[in-house]
Amino acid sequence: MPSDRRVAIWRSAMLPGSETFIRNQGDALTRWSPTYVGATRLDSVLSRPDDVIAFPDGKGFLRLRLTGASPQLQKTIAGVRPELVHAHFGGDGWLVSHSARQLGVPLAVTVHGHDVTRQPSSPGAKGVRYRRNLQSVFRRAALVIAVSEVIRGQAVRWGADPAKVRVHYTGITVPESVETLPKKWDVVFVGRFVAKKGIDDLLTALAAVPSRPRALIVGDGELLDRMRARAGELRVDATFTGSQTPGQVRRHLLESRVLACPSKTAPDGDTEGLPTTILEAAALGLPVVATRHSGIPEAVVEGETGLLSPEADPAALAASLTRLLADEDLQRRLGARAREHVTKHFDLLEQTRRLEDLYDEVAGAR
Repeated sequence: MPSDRRVAIWRSAMLPGSETFIRNQGDALTRWSPTYVGATRLDSVLSRPDDVIAFPDGKGFLRLRLTGASPQLQKTIAGVRPELVHAHFGGDGWLVSHSARQLGVPLAVTVHGHDVTRQPSSPGAKGVRYRRNLQSVFRRAALVIAVSEVIRGQAVRWGADPAKVRVHYTGITVPESVETLPKKWDVVFVGRFVAKKGIDDLLTALAAVPSRPRALIVGDGELLDRMRARAGELRVDATFTGSQTPGQVRRHLLESRVLACPSKTAPDGDTEGLPTTILEAAALGLPVVATRHSGIPEAVVEGETGLLSPEADPAALAASLTRLLADEDLQRRLGARAREHVTKHFDLLEQTRRLEDLYDEVAGAR
């Protein structure tokens, strides 16, 4: 039975194909009913006809971006009649914070990674403006949700009141059972082709693994062409798929022996929060070779659910891949424990129940 308690879930661009975590979290609500609200609509696999778009023709969006205020957005939010606005990412939180305040609706903001790592560190006037806006949304928000302990620390560093900041894991759907598919790939990578994902380190590591593993590289982004060329130079057996649907990603994971997640701090300071792909792979019983970066050690228990190495260290990454790929018993053991760990700590239904408790707390203090 749908609840009559309504939350407006805000993302200015509704919705990038890589942000399944926003849809999955909102769709899992049971005591609150979500309405997805955006400034503009993106042509992506996650876009839906019933998303509420404040600026369907784009007019007025520039004013919002420059001033943080818009009668049109305020009217759009009012039409949804929410008890709470939940914005994703700090910059987007600022865009909607004025309208929420004018309407007397409490605001929750989830910070995910680059919004409290790279962007506040930007130089010059751009950085000054972003930091000012971020501190404004931190003041206006009733609740700041951080996706990991590391991200919580970054939010506090940039001005969030520690008493307002809660760590909450988004969670993923854990299937009751996992089907078995023939293994086509030794190593799979899933993510955007940006510096913090460490794809360059992965390709260097793959070239150093004696068994010359078959790798599947899933994703799209600004570094795709460069990384494809780099794989050719290194003579890595890598297949690049481009962007894939969630269903296709799931199948790729099931057809692989090991997930690689070589994340690192990018030159501009950008970092991860906690990569959802690690959780999705673990739910399918797939062990991970990853780095000790940001929130990853909160999801991967070294030697129990996966293998961790220092970030930006291809040699150490290659050693972990070599060890795991050579030992099928270790793959099975780590994979089984990974599934147990994610079921206990990152199950979407349980995590969403906890999120709704936070919603109740914020709305009750209105």
